Amino acid sequence: MWTTAHSIDTTASPEAIWRLWSDVAGWPEWNADIERIELSGPFAVGSTISMTPVGQDPVELRLIDAREPALFVDEASLEDVVVRTVHRVERLDGDRTRITYRMEISGPAADSVGRQLGPQISADFPETLAALAEHAER
Repeated sequence: MWTTAHSIDTTASPEAIWRLWSDVAGWPEWNADIERIELSGPFAVGSTISMTPVGQDPVELRLIDAREPALFVDEASLEDVVVRTVHRVERLDGDRTRITYRMEISGPAADSVGRQLGPQISADFPETLAALAEHAER
């Protein structure tokens, strides 16, 4: 298994973060890596998201967990690996909130493919989280 995580603290509330997460059509406003995105169904377990990163082919994500306002988890099955991303928000002391994205790559080819694919997919986590926090603070 290959894993990575990135966190950022913000003054935005978990509810404000959740509003941005659950508005999938609005993700390109704070995630510059998205060229096109579409949610099939409600923002709930079992629904799918078709996301096209800039200059790449579409990726199909399935929501496997969604607990308002605390977290959602999406998963993509790619040949011999499964890419799972946990998006978590937690209230800290005072008016601070922590947003964390954790990616896990598992499956038969995880050790070989994960080391290459993981950093490519997660490289924008710092910028994406910063933009998400900035939008939520407004």
